[in-house]
Amino acid sequence: MRILHVGNFGSRAKGAFLHSVAPKLSRGFVKLGHQVVDFADRDVARAGLFGARKLGRARANRALHRLAIDMRPDLLVLGHADTIAAETVVGLRRALPALRVLQWNVDPMFEADNVARLRGKLEVVDATLVSTAGEALAPLRRRGMALGFMPNPVDLAIESGRADLNPAPDHDLFFACGHPRRPLRTVGGREWDMDAFFADLRRAVPDLRACLAGVEGRPHLAGAAYQDALSACAAGLNASRRNDAMLYTSDRMAHMIGNGQAVLMDRATGYCRLFSDDQMGFFTDFDGVAALLRRMRAEPAWRQALAGEGRTRYLKLFNETVVAGYVVDVAFGTHDAAKYEWPTLIEG
Repeated sequence: MRILHVGNFGSRAKGAFLHSVAPKLSRGFVKLGHQVVDFADRDVARAGLFGARKLGRARANRALHRLAIDMRPDLLVLGHADTIAAETVVGLRRALPALRVLQWNVDPMFEADNVARLRGKLEVVDATLVSTAGEALAPLRRRGMALGFMPNPVDLAIESGRADLNPAPDHDLFFACGHPRRPLRTVGGREWDMDAFFADLRRAVPDLRACLAGVEGRPHLAGAAYQDALSACAAGLNASRRNDAMLYTSDRMAHMIGNGQAVLMDRATGYCRLFSDDQMGFFTDFDGVAALLRRMRAEPAWRQALAGEGRTRYLKLFNETVVAGYVVDVAFGTHDAAKYEWPTLIEG
């Protein structure tokens, strides 16, 4: 079929975003035999007056409409396509009656602004998939619309590092976040200023070699520099802002585990339902994080085995082709929950 995919395809104002979910899904669609056209709505909007996205919204919506009319896609996929108005989707559905429309989102449901953005298109899409599972999705329920969980995909064309094969990487631990203090992050049952977290962690794990981005005053990483850092770290701390939303995690988990890092994960996230203690380093408190790191430093072979098993499991469950196939099935109402080990749709 023909798929028109609207999302962030590798460029942004702050630098190359090579690990975006959108190109991973598009590659998955292509591997499944579909013809895919990518439409970078934000870039089209910024190409307008003064390079401002808000001022170029109308331009982006007109461009998408023209492209869709010429292309006549079977499926329109919207990934964080906030520049595109619901009215534009309505116009396309009127012009293309057979068109199916799905929106996906990998931001948290505990962000009110994100929920509002998703709600803005609920009436014009056939399906909504979010990187949170279960009843946390209830605010998005709409009769006749499929609603459920979408995993963060891994793609070995992007996550190409093999830290699991390296007995002595340059760094013991990787962690990146947008801001270390606003808001505080829940790690092991406690809210943390992440600068303070790493100060305590250095005391608990002497000589810890941490590769940090956005923490301790260090700059953020993007593009090739980000990929280089991921490849050079033995383990990665996957600590999103909150851990009480079922299966929600930043897509950095896919970046870390795909590059062969041993992932340290709070049990409260629910990922212990999908991964064993031989595949991820689960913890319940700060002392558990420190103990895992001390063992990884002392037993590199154990760390490598843990990372390798986790990577293999994640690739089986959440590779870009599996996730893309799931997206297509949900969009067309052919989804079979028995095909997947993870929770899929919630009941309307």
